[in-house]
Amino acid sequence: MSPDYPADLARLRAIALKLPETAERLSHGSPGFHIEKGKFFAYIWHNHHGDGETAVIVKTAGRDEQAMLIEHDPDFYYSPPYLGPSGWVAMRIGAADTDWDRVGERVAMSWELVAPRGLLEAGGR
Repeated sequence: MSPDYPADLARLRAIALKLPETAERLSHGSPGFHIEKGKFFAYIWHNHHGDGETAVIVKTAGRDEQAMLIEHDPDFYYSPPYLGPSGWVAMRIGAADTDWDRVGERVAMSWELVAPRGLLEAGGR
């Protein structure tokens, strides 16, 4: 679990809000990032239901990609409750060695999965 959740939230906020037409709002008590008037593409959970984790949760292309990510690096990726069955994947953050470039790339990929075609055709991220 992150020893400095406010700093981790600020880092995620900076990553997510630089993407086009992105906004933030609470969803079920946790900060979530979505395309304005559109779908969510990232959440941050901190000790969600006492699980002892701080994680960024993002969409994947589906269960196959989710399974591949978790199999490749189970110390970093895991299937989050509620969203995991829909193919979302959680990334553990908060450690001193968190690779924020890696987190940022997955957040951007998740944004691309929910962005409307017109936004992608206009230049995307």
